[in-house]
Amino acid sequence: MFAAVEGRVWRSGHGQGWALLAVTLFIVIAWPPTGGKSLALQFTNWVVDPSGQLPTLPRPLGFGVGDDYNTVEAHDWQVRRYFEIYDRGGWSRRRLELKVADDPILPATERQLLMGLGALAGFLVWRFGAAR
Repeated sequence: MFAAVEGRVWRSGHGQGWALLAVTLFIVIAWPPTGGKSLALQFTNWVVDPSGQLPTLPRPLGFGVGDDYNTVEAHDWQVRRYFEIYDRGGWSRRRLELKVADDPILPATERQLLMGLGALAGFLVWRFGAAR
């Protein structure tokens, strides 16, 4: 990669190119889409339960559903199964939490932070590369 710096041709070093590539790949993986989860979270959700056998905590039953015995029993079975695994603690509890993990901050804020990280990385590579 070449760029003009103060009338000289600047050539980025081997490590600088790898640093920019790493930051760029991190931004692509962590970038949250408009609807849904980032690639990093989708991958994390899949890794902790690739076969889809871990239960998720079901939503509370809606109004009027409590009269249906089979629906209530199926809901209670899923809740019991979830808490049997959750009460084991350790890695089992962490897997249940990671299976339904979502982006920790608002997507718009996350995008701004990632763009800032990319700009900072580009500036640092340019600044410290130009000193050579």
